[in-house]
Amino acid sequence: MLAYAIRRSLMLVPVFLAVSVIIFLILHFIPGDPIDNLLKVGSSPTARAEIEARYGLDKPLPVQYLIWLGNVLTGDLGTAIVARRPVIDLIGQALPHSLALGGLALAFSSIVGITLGVIAALNRDRWPDRAIMGGVLVGSTMPSFWLGLMMMLAFSVWLGWFPVSGARGWSSLVLPVLTIGLGGTALVTRITRVSMIEVAQKDFVTLLHAKGLSPLRIQLRHVLRHALIPVVTILALRIGWILGGAVTVEVVFARPGLGTLLIKALAQHDYPVVQASLLMLAMAVMIGTLLGDLLQAAMDPRVRAALA
Repeated sequence: MLAYAIRRSLMLVPVFLAVSVIIFLILHFIPGDPIDNLLKVGSSPTARAEIEARYGLDKPLPVQYLIWLGNVLTGDLGTAIVARRPVIDLIGQALPHSLALGGLALAFSSIVGITLGVIAALNRDRWPDRAIMGGVLVGSTMPSFWLGLMMMLAFSVWLGWFPVSGARGWSSLVLPVLTIGLGGTALVTRITRVSMIEVAQKDFVTLLHAKGLSPLRIQLRHVLRHALIPVVTILALRIGWILGGAVTVEVVFARPGLGTLLIKALAQHDYPVVQASLLMLAMAVMIGTLLGDLLQAAMDPRVRAALA
């Protein structure tokens, strides 16, 4: 298991390098220049050349990439061109807000999704199953930004239960968490239901029924335990996607997270901030994938036997 974890972690190295190249090149090929936000109207070409030299933008792209990558590997994310502050400070201020939002959304989708999936599986082809799967279908088709706006209109403007925007206390987290979590809830519910139905058809479940165990005990103690293996894997993969999905939700609710920082930096063409923000989101996806594989290996004896 340890050897597998090491091998699986080393596989992330080429992925990280490929992602870093893509992020770097895409930003530099987008029209626009961060220097335009620093120069005054009518500034001379000499002033532009001085600023470009200060931030290393006068060097060839391969050289700029190698310098940036070397700094990233040593923990230096550079200095924001427009804000003129260390990027790591900006990330440090924004990341806790995104982690709190993503963590609570993941917990919400896990608890509610597994619960609804179990209820649907236990009532297969009956009205609770149809009602839950119908609601899941509707919830999975709603864009997160539209759902956020509707929840803001209903619970903030009309009812006045929660703040419209900002990050003032835990009450301001309720609507963003629900907006992100409902999409994940639909996915977890479907996977839990399908997995429980498949496991319930295994031979060992028939043997448990023959031994006289109660159907509810068999479902909750034995079937659910085996059915959670793919669910846990999906939840681990959702770690990165939830942080990525939080970008639009943070903008809708005007939360000071990584998404808001990224959108603002994109509008200003602030290369160091955008590169660092995208790299954080990409690393979240990679770490989530790694955790999913490791958890699946830890929970499934068949995977461990294959690795032995």
